[in-house]
Amino acid sequence: MREIHASQARIPLRRRPDEAERGETAAIPRRGRAVARIAPDAHRRQEQIDSAIETIKALRRRAATIALDEVVSARREGRKS
Repeated sequence: MREIHASQARIPLRRRPDEAERGETAAIPRRGRAVARIAPDAHRRQEQIDSAIETIKALRRRAATIALDEVVSARREGRKS
């Protein structure tokens, strides 16, 4: 987590929501103690995580199954070069 002093927070405030959207959290201290945080919305973040999990599950259902001996064979062949 990054600290942003109040004097710094005022100037580039329009960039803070973009940073929070990327998952970054920033603390605003007063006299050395954090008094406020700019953080991503937990509910929205959870929706993104759930969506990513569903996408991965769908890809796994569509992907062909590979036998273990095929994986081992491909690994060995890759080491030959």
